[in-house]
Amino acid sequence: RVVQPCDLCVLTTGHCRVSQDTLIIKPPKRSPGMSRMILLVFAMVCGVYICSICIKQINIHSKAKFLDFEVIDRPCHDYGIDRSQVPYLHYPKPKTFNRAECASNPVRLFVILSMQRSGSGWFETLLNSHTNISSNGEIFSVKERRDNISSIVKTLDRVYNLDWFTSASKNQCSAAIGFKWMLNQGVLEHHKEIVEYINERGVSAIFLLRRNVLRRMVSMLANSYDRYAKLINGTHKSHVHSPEEANTLSSYKPSVNSASLITDLKQMELIAVKALEYFRSTRHITLYYEDLIKNRTILQDVQNFLRLPQMDLTSRQVKIHKGPLSEQIKNWEDIKDTLRGTAYESFLSADY
Repeated sequence: RVVQPCDLCVLTTGHCRVSQDTLIIKPPKRSPGMSRMILLVFAMVCGVYICSICIKQINIHSKAKFLDFEVIDRPCHDYGIDRSQVPYLHYPKPKTFNRAECASNPVRLFVILSMQRSGSGWFETLLNSHTNISSNGEIFSVKERRDNISSIVKTLDRVYNLDWFTSASKNQCSAAIGFKWMLNQGVLEHHKEIVEYINERGVSAIFLLRRNVLRRMVSMLANSYDRYAKLINGTHKSHVHSPEEANTLSSYKPSVNSASLITDLKQMELIAVKALEYFRSTRHITLYYEDLIKNRTILQDVQNFLRLPQMDLTSRQVKIHKGPLSEQIKNWEDIKDTLRGTAYESFLSADY
């Protein structure tokens, strides 16, 4: 019941007497041991929680430091370039030297796909006259480098990682790195794997072909003869740098097999057609030797294709076989009669 202000009533003879003292009712005291136990449990829970938070923060901080390192190590990209060109920009890290101040300079990879005696040597000297281009020559002329696809890939990796040194290597920051590759040096045999490699690595292909395959045949026969004859001071030369040397080599007039001529010309054309078909999925440009001879502005298209600054490209090489074919083939009358009325008759009068 509720205790009124008169906290205590004493019944005496029917009267109620109110005591002025107040009655205070205290709750029962709790056990000290129980309170301490509750406090201890609470402290332990809080400690475990705080420790778990600290561990998470340490892990996050460590991951953040690792990510920061990766960002710092990443090369400086030019974000003003065409986004479609990003797959073709590379930042090689050579094993044999440090690119130093050139590390942030992007490099484009290319390969010149051609056939012997189609002007590829002359074309490569033109490219190498550019300050920022290094084309490393016919590296797959060595058979061991093209024995199988593994050796081919190993060689390609060395070239495109800038670990391949030739006289074409530049002291300036390279902007384009490549080499020339003849179609009979493992290209057609391993075309599937090579195309896959080219597409994955972002390599641009430059096809350099020759329309007049009859003139190419004459050049091949003459060059093959000079390997043994060595007409220039006992030294074999596939390319020359003076008119005198060119006249010496062109003095030899090869005899062409008229019986197999049509078949041989068709075979050369078929090789070129196959190569263009195999590599159609790659980023490529197709050039013809005759067009380059007559129109040097095509070299500007090549520089645009490689996204390089325009420069005047020059070469010291001198053309060996020039002039009418009638002055270069020993059995000219037989060849003229064989090709008359065929699809190759126009080759007889073409200048290049």
